[in-house]
This record gives sequence, C-alpha cells and structure tokens, in this order.
Amino acid sequence: MAFISELIGRPVTDYDGSQIGVLKDLIAHQHKEFSHPMVDAIVVKTRQGERIFSYADLAALLSAAIPLKRPADEIQNYEAREDDIRLAEDVLDQQILDMDGGRVVRVNDIELVRANGNVVVSNVDIGMLGILRRIGLERPGRWAAQRFKADLTAGSISWDFVEPLLHDKSMRLKVPVEKLKDLHPSDLAEIISDLSRAEHSDLLHQLDIKQLADTLEEVEPDFQANLIEHFPDEKVADVLEEMSPDEATDLLAELPDERRQGLLELMETEEADEVRELLRYDEDSAGGLMTTEYVTVPPDMTAAQAIEHLRRVGEDAELVYYVYVTDPEEHLLGVFSLSDLIVAQPDTPVTDFMHKRLVSVELDTEQDEIAQIVAKYNLMAVPVVDAENHMHGIVTADDALDKVLPTAWKKRLPHFFGALQ
Repeated sequence: MAFISELIGRPVTDYDGSQIGVLKDLIAHQHKEFSHPMVDAIVVKTRQGERIFSYADLAALLSAAIPLKRPADEIQNYEAREDDIRLAEDVLDQQILDMDGGRVVRVNDIELVRANGNVVVSNVDIGMLGILRRIGLERPGRWAAQRFKADLTAGSISWDFVEPLLHDKSMRLKVPVEKLKDLHPSDLAEIISDLSRAEHSDLLHQLDIKQLADTLEEVEPDFQANLIEHFPDEKVADVLEEMSPDEATDLLAELPDERRQGLLELMETEEADEVRELLRYDEDSAGGLMTTEYVTVPPDMTAAQAIEHLRRVGEDAELVYYVYVTDPEEHLLGVFSLSDLIVAQPDTPVTDFMHKRLVSVELDTEQDEIAQIVAKYNLMAVPVVDAENHMHGIVTADDALDKVLPTAWKKRLPHFFGALQ
C-alpha cells in the first residue's frame, strides 16, 4: 500500500541506475476486468521536459526509487487515451461525488495497492490524515490524535463509491442525472461554482424547477443572475415562484429593468405582488431583507388549534421556529416558539404563553443594526413592523448577517429554512 503524495517527487532512474527525472503524476485507466482504475503509466519530469513511460516499462513503482526495465532512449512514449485519468492533476485536490454518502467532498490523497502484479487505485482519502501526510506531519498528527483520542482514519472512501467530477470534450459532467438529484443544494452550488459557463449551463438544465430554485438560493444574487442569463423567461418565472420571496427579490434586483418587469408579468399574481412589495425597499434595509413567508395565528386560538393550523400552513413558511400572534388588522401582539407550543396544555390560549415583550425592527432599519439585534438577543428571526406596528415580514438570521460575516463564515451558518416544519 502507498499513497500518491508519498510517490510524487520520487526519483525515476534509467536502466543503469542514473536518475533521469522525478515522478510528476500517475496515469490510471478503467479496465473492464477491474472495478478500480489500474495504473498504466507514469509521468516523469526531466530536464528536457515531460516524458510518459508505460507501467510495463517499470521494474518497480511502489519503491524508494522507480527504475526502468530498459534504457530510456529505447522506450517509446506511452500513447495517452481520451479517458485516461491523471491522478494528481485530475483527482487530487478535486471535488468528487461520494455516491455512498450522497455528498461532495475534496480529495486530500489517493491510496494505491498491488493487485495481481498491477497497481490499482484503492481508496481516496478525504480526511485530515491525508492533509497531514502531504505536509510531512503524519507521524506527529497520529501521536496527537492518539493522545486526544481523535480518529484521523475516518476519512477514506473506496473508489467503488467515487464519481470524479471530470469533464470531457463535450463539456458534460460525468455524473448521472439521477445521482445529482440526491445531492444537497449546497453541494450542487459548490459544483457549479467550479464550472465554466458552458458546463454549469448544461448541469442546471438537467435539474427540475424545485432543485434549480433551491440551488440558486445557495449562491450570491449576482452569480444567480449570471447562471440564468440565457434561460427562457418562462422557466425563470417558474423558478422565481419556487424561491422564497426575499431570494426571488434579490435575484430580480440584479436583472435589467426590462427583463425584471417581463418576469414579474409572467409570474403568478400572488407571488409577483409579494416580490413587487419587497422591491420597493432598499436592499440593505429590513424591508429589502425580509421574507413574507411566516406563520401567524389569531389571539383567540388554543395551543391545540395552533398546532393544527401549523400543519395546514407551515409548509409554505420559510421559518417555522417562531409563530407570531396578530389581530385581524395584522398588528403584532406576541410571539412564541415551537418549544413553547409543544409544552403548553392543548386547551391553553396562545395569549397565555406567548411572549409580549417583543424585539422587532422597522421597515427602514439598516442591516448592520438588524445583525446586532439578532446577535444580541440570539434570534433565528426578527419581525419587521411599520410605525403602526403592522407586521410586514421577518428577517432571518442568515439574511441579517449576510453582508456582515465573511462569505466563508456565512456558508457555515446553519440553514433554518423548513428545518422544523
């Protein structure tokens, strides 16, 4: 057993033992008789440039030095095939689809084993141990892991469960559509961010409307606009209807005015009216950040009635952790959480357990202030009201912190959408 990180850079020697270069890469190929790719050639960096030797011309591969069986000047270069895989260039540090885990991960190292006189790709290392091995800290890393009882070995995937996200000359992803459907929208968004325009367009066209909407919500609005630039307006309108109103508003705000108005005309009346309302406000204000998908109940409901109401309407709300109590004129009277509701006796009026001392923001409250309020009171969402205390929407924690936190941190925030529906 060996790892590619240990082999790269090893000396390659001629038949007489003189060094001709160092190992730069391994070329593997999927043969019918093996389920795992077999190493068919090595790429050697020499003073004269790159040379490729067939595996059959090597006396040994998994050794301290890699000797050739016969003089290098008598060996013809290996003839590459279209579906060859350069392990270091095409797989190492690249994203792969873990079909068993249904997730996208990044390859930190590649494990090789001997099998019937050949060398085959056994596993890919996606864990911390692979990183430590590559920077020369595997041994101290193992010592520290043993001392602190951490498992560094949990991070290996058999090649049987790997789909490399490689691209052929027709620019189509070599990942079947049915496998893409199992991926989380965040994983799809990560894949798309690494693709060219032709590639991400091809992938997006394979998603259904719901998947497309969920995936677009995981990327920034300016990138959303770029992704749907050449989509037909009818399809974009369908996608906008599937998106939450605040996300649809952000996307529309990035589009030229003429196309924006045309898309609003194509959308269903109710969804279009909600988006038009949000477009009235500055994008960095509570009105521009809020979503109109939230749950309210009247003050004369009991806990049991509120639970039944949530079963009927909760699916259409963006966040069902808080339930707001409003009167017939939509004045905000109180709020309670799902935990408040669950522990209440069924016949208890909601007014008995709702919180009357509310934290809210007004429509023109700026984002920085909203973020401070969310952080100070540890809120998942904050209600948005006007001067007369009419409720207009809610700003979720991730939207409040959207421009405050660095992008890398923001992506690590938990998504609350529908988590407790």
